[in-house]
Amino acid sequence: MGDEASGDGGPPVRTALPEPTTAASLPSQAQHGRRATVAVVGLGYVGLPTALSLHAAGHLVIGVDTSEPRLGDIRSRRVDLLPSHHGRLSAALHDTGFRLTADPAAVAGADAVIICVPTPVDEQLVPDLHALTAACSSAVAHATRGQLLVLTSTSYVGTTRDLLAEPLTARELRPGTDVFVAFAPERIDPGNPAHSPDRTPRVIGGVTPRCTELTASLLAGTASSVHRVDSPEAAEMSKLWENTFRAVNIALANELAENCLAFGLDPRHVIEAAATKPYGFMPFHPGAGAGGHCIPCDPHYMLWQLRARKAASPLVEAAMTAIAERPALVAKKAREALAARGLGTTGSRVLILGVAYKPGVADLRESPALEIMDRLAAWGVTVEYADPLVPLLDRNGVVRRSIHDPGALDWDLVVVHTVHPGAGLDWLDGGPAVLDVTHRPTVAISGAAV
Repeated sequence: MGDEASGDGGPPVRTALPEPTTAASLPSQAQHGRRATVAVVGLGYVGLPTALSLHAAGHLVIGVDTSEPRLGDIRSRRVDLLPSHHGRLSAALHDTGFRLTADPAAVAGADAVIICVPTPVDEQLVPDLHALTAACSSAVAHATRGQLLVLTSTSYVGTTRDLLAEPLTARELRPGTDVFVAFAPERIDPGNPAHSPDRTPRVIGGVTPRCTELTASLLAGTASSVHRVDSPEAAEMSKLWENTFRAVNIALANELAENCLAFGLDPRHVIEAAATKPYGFMPFHPGAGAGGHCIPCDPHYMLWQLRARKAASPLVEAAMTAIAERPALVAKKAREALAARGLGTTGSRVLILGVAYKPGVADLRESPALEIMDRLAAWGVTVEYADPLVPLLDRNGVVRRSIHDPGALDWDLVVVHTVHPGAGLDWLDGGPAVLDVTHRPTVAISGAAV
């Protein structure tokens, strides 16, 4: 998934496109500059950039999403995308080679089907496979001979065979002969243009070598390079490994930051010093927890599967527990900061600065800020928030509006949770008490920090 053909957001340069052909001919098409018809199932934060990347690379794209409101947001451009992707969306919406539909049967007319649906966990941290199972079942039901089916959603090891290869075989469509099946995990870092998909290698594991090569041919123009592995399971595990690595290191960074504070040290200065080592170290920054769709969820797919096999992963279990407990610790630190000023929780005014789960996006999924707000409110705190990317916040039926000018109001405490690019923090200097949970060098606050 990437932005190679139209990095400036302008309309792609197209050659004449042929009628849809079979997936088996994709390599020869690519060699001659001819393109395929690709259906992208699921147009969320992964699927929409994927569809736009494929369109920018010259393919005919059918975007499929069963949510009519989501399709309406895409058509009206009310979506959270990189600036370059907004330009691509505008170009795509004016092109007959880019079609949006809520009809799952539309995939039958495609040479290739790419499945990009969410794979969350429920309140018990158990994988919620409803969307993935439904999308795969529909793709199998509408599959046609010669079609290429590629799963990108992060899931447990064996998903591609369980939900695509085996059901296709039951339909007497043999993977590798009649149809082609692969797993190619998405690698999207929302809001970060430095990590756009076209600058990122793509891992691909097909059910057969032919499946791998066909997928590589399709996706090569939307990634910096392609890395082939010998099975879907290896590709599935590679994605779980990536995000579990990040989760463990985030938990470690949070713990070491607390250790620094116990010694009266500023964690950000210590991280900067450690990061000067040119080998054997990768800087991770502490925060209020881990938000978004990946880090709080993906490792639980592996842990869930391991438990079923009576296998243990104690280090990962401990890291995920620490991550889950982090927002409660931040709320406790906020209460202690109020107490240090002689204030109780009831009636105190606390501002959460930034509620999105990471800088540069409007995404609230699994944002630690939400639990922090809930806990403070339950203790009687009057909680408000300021986030220019999230004008409205509906939490448990209570609708809040972002404070437009937080510096014009009096606060007993400001919890710095997410600092978006370009945000001005001068009003915090010498002003209200500040609990900065980001510990990042870009957050320069002096005078009133606690």
